[in-house]
Amino acid sequence: MEQKHPLPPFTLETAKQKIQIAEDAWNSQDPEKVSKAYTLDSEWRNRGTFVNGREDIVEFLKNKWEKELHYRLKKEYWAHTDNRIAVRFEYEYQTQDGQWFRAYGNENWEFDENGLMAKRYASINDLPIQEEDRKLK
Repeated sequence: MEQKHPLPPFTLETAKQKIQIAEDAWNSQDPEKVSKAYTLDSEWRNRGTFVNGREDIVEFLKNKWEKELHYRLKKEYWAHTDNRIAVRFEYEYQTQDGQWFRAYGNENWEFDENGLMAKRYASINDLPIQEEDRKLK
């Protein structure tokens, strides 16, 4: 059985570990690596896009990182229960035309008993910024 530690039920310490693992994986910009943290049938809402399953996750992330260049993410703990974690995040990226953005948002995560994320709901807002205003380098 595939497992991703730490497993639920989460403590404050293990919830923060799970968040750091997710941040590190997303900053790798490796869609295959990121997808391994999710169940085979994981459900996502990312802005107005709905994604279902690892294959869709990989395709979604490949497309994302082709458009969002120089991507850098920071996640922060917000709250948790036994098998759920809420995070606040911000990330920065540059578009192909050279415009920089900072994206802010919240994610709600639900995990199965094996520590794989079964549900990810993300609300995200993008703010155009100047390169000199970047915080995440």
